[in-house]
Amino acid sequence: MKRSGIFAVIITCILVAMPLANAGIMTYSAVLNGASESPPIVSPGAGFVTVTIDDVANTMHIQASFSNLIGTTTAAHIHCCTADPLTGVVGVATTTPSFAGFPLAVTAGTYDSILDMTLSSSFSSTFITTHGGITGAQQFLYAGMSLHKSYFNIHTTFASGGEIRGFLTQVVTVPEPSPLALLGLGIMVFSFNRRQKTIWRR
Repeated sequence: MKRSGIFAVIITCILVAMPLANAGIMTYSAVLNGASESPPIVSPGAGFVTVTIDDVANTMHIQASFSNLIGTTTAAHIHCCTADPLTGVVGVATTTPSFAGFPLAVTAGTYDSILDMTLSSSFSSTFITTHGGITGAQQFLYAGMSLHKSYFNIHTTFASGGEIRGFLTQVVTVPEPSPLALLGLGIMVFSFNRRQKTIWRR
């Protein structure tokens, strides 16, 4: 095989292997505020949430923080899926009336929990029924999140429909190269150096 052919194979291996390093992991985030509610809410409340999906382990890791709410918290969950991206109102997809352990009756707090997405308790019963079971609900939610049609909402005594919310947007990260990619890169550099030495000696 010619050297150019070898290089092409190595480069292909690197390009294929790099995405596999983070296969199955999808991270979403959202800034939470009253202006993002529909209709908008005038509130000094603010927050941030990160939602990490592992579709191999079937888990959803939720990390949220919020402060300065006018009312005290009554519920928090993810709604999905709106008709259009980044706008609209739709029913609850995840646990109702609220995520288990989410801080309630407060104006500020933090939340860190991992949901098992194979359990019915991780979803709204209506969402499961509407989408033909847990698997269908899971797939529909993940698709909605990828299309910016889901939002994290914190409901309070001040705004029963939600005082602060934010549409989940995928966080784009550069995947770390897998061992296979690093090996391919090493072979390519080694082969290139040998070729250069051969050319120089001629």
